[in-house]
Amino acid sequence: MTGWIMLGFVMLGFTLLVCAVALYDLLQRRHSILRTFPVVGHLRFLLEDVGPELRQYIVTGNDEERPFSRDQRRWVYATAKQDNANTGFGTANDLELSANYLIIKPAAFPLPGPAATDNLLACQKVLGAARGRPHALRPPSVVNVSGMSFGALSAPATTALNQGCAMAGCLHNTGEGGISEHHLHGGDLIFQIGTGYFGCRTVDGRFSLERLVDLAARHPIRAVEIKLSQGAKPGLGGILPAAKVTPEIARIRGVKAGEVCYSPSTHTAFGDVDSMLDVVEEIAAATGLPVGIKSAVGEATFWEQLARQMAATDRGVDFITVDGGEGGSGAAPLAFSDHVALPFKIGFSRVHRVFVEAGLDDRIVFVGSAKLGFPETALLAMAMGCDLINVGREAMLALGCIQAQRCHTDRCPTGVATQSRWLTRGLDPRDKSARVANYVRGLRHELLRLAHSCAVTHPALVTLDSFEILDGHFGSRPAREVFGDNGKRWT
Repeated sequence: MTGWIMLGFVMLGFTLLVCAVALYDLLQRRHSILRTFPVVGHLRFLLEDVGPELRQYIVTGNDEERPFSRDQRRWVYATAKQDNANTGFGTANDLELSANYLIIKPAAFPLPGPAATDNLLACQKVLGAARGRPHALRPPSVVNVSGMSFGALSAPATTALNQGCAMAGCLHNTGEGGISEHHLHGGDLIFQIGTGYFGCRTVDGRFSLERLVDLAARHPIRAVEIKLSQGAKPGLGGILPAAKVTPEIARIRGVKAGEVCYSPSTHTAFGDVDSMLDVVEEIAAATGLPVGIKSAVGEATFWEQLARQMAATDRGVDFITVDGGEGGSGAAPLAFSDHVALPFKIGFSRVHRVFVEAGLDDRIVFVGSAKLGFPETALLAMAMGCDLINVGREAMLALGCIQAQRCHTDRCPTGVATQSRWLTRGLDPRDKSARVANYVRGLRHELLRLAHSCAVTHPALVTLDSFEILDGHFGSRPAREVFGDNGKRWT
């Protein structure tokens, strides 16, 4: 009998402990997984802690998971939380037998390292200055948040991104889904115009300059980006599932709630380079804002025609965002994700070379967007000619994304890419915005440290001469030979 009483007390104690943990999880705001999945959510952190040991023997290594390896995710998480992001005991990568492995060559006489708090890094160019735009600006941060629409992302995630951008002093691209109240928490915006013209469309779905001018007058829009295509689904357009089209999103986009929201594959406001430049200049004249384009890279003819038109006429884009075919936060058919559009490094090098040969590269701000949210890849992109780096999925990781790859199902467990009220309640914008800001600042600081190791004061001054690419056969090739001469030299 005594044994049963003791067992009863043990069970009661265990039950009270579980209830206490559940109550704590529901009330705390630091971990969205725990708020949404109290008690059982701790298993995720336990498995994360013992994951390296398990994978070392029976699953995969830290550098093998895709699209982002565990090492990459760990660096983002640690940087966002201001934990120790360093590693010990040397690299775990087999450098000499790894093909296409990037090596940064430090200078014999580097500059002194920046202070631990030194993370301010403005763009070297003034956006819109070359074409005399009235509202030209020098972007205060070389790292900015890429276009991810409210609708694809949840309200708390969008709020956290905007607040984080305000704290870090960087720009927040709205994505093609229009401007919501969640975009208005202090962060400056780049307004993206997609093929659906959401936020600036007529009743029949065509582009409305009048509505765009009204948006620009009422909101902190610093530039306009016309999206031709994106790396996740180039040439396809976009689809927002009916489950994600809430009444709020429908109102913002000007569509019907509860119905699938399609973005066409092509624009109706223009159909070639000539008419596109007319629209660019029309928007710039009406708003005074810098206007650019975003595109994945396929055929070369478009870029060659654009360069010729800009060289021969008084029309032109102020910035070009090149998106890599590696994909992004948007969901897409497998064939498009895996096989359509060139990877960033190949695509960008070709595009940039076209404008260098035309003598236009100094008149354009080049933006790179494709898994560039890590110090070494961002530095290489800037050496190739990028002036700005856009981060998308890496910013989602800073928000708490665990790479569940359920963005297209409306069942994102961390509340980042879903409209489910139950799932989004776990994401606290106050905590996650600070993590986004920490991540952006941390990436800028690492870029500055790498630039100093190459004996220059700004990452935009680093050239391809500071990189080599290992070939996996105990050899290497200079990056300038791999990617071609981009016209950048030390000055």
